[in-house]
Amino acid sequence: MKEIEKEKALTFIEPGPVVLVTSYDGRKNNIMTISWTMAIDFAGHIVITTGPWNHSFETIMRSRECVVCIPNASMIETTVKIGMTSGTNTDKFKTFGLTALPAKYVQAPLIAECLACMECKVVDYVEKYGFIVLHVERVVENEALQDRRMFHAVGDGTFIMDGDKEEYRQLMAAKLPPGL
Repeated sequence: MKEIEKEKALTFIEPGPVVLVTSYDGRKNNIMTISWTMAIDFAGHIVITTGPWNHSFETIMRSRECVVCIPNASMIETTVKIGMTSGTNTDKFKTFGLTALPAKYVQAPLIAECLACMECKVVDYVEKYGFIVLHVERVVENEALQDRRMFHAVGDGTFIMDGDKEEYRQLMAAKLPPGL
């Protein structure tokens, strides 16, 4: 074992998949890229990490809702470019050729090209860490997509694509909640 810079710790523990988060400010839709996400319980609560430095943050906090969309690996370049573009004066749906679909429980749109979309309501904000705690109200899946791989930010400008999937459901059955 060799000691390395502690700043590199996040490159070993970077959480869930990179996501696209949509919002609606009453006039226009917007999308932001978020790489710090996690599930926090089996009751439908998830966390995204962001703050006032992102254009969408104020809209999400004011509207108390958003849609968390999971892009597949074929969308990695578009997803990175979305994250590098401000929604202040850019229509990201038009610029990046994405299709906004109506949601059922929130005003923010679904992204048709994504693997899945989760309509969410804001239930808490932990300002010190930029944690927006969301409750998932509805999930939709795009079963037509052949590429089911998600991708994960390492934290240094590189990404890891999902690969092989191993099943251990029987071994974990006692710990899995109903419906999973």
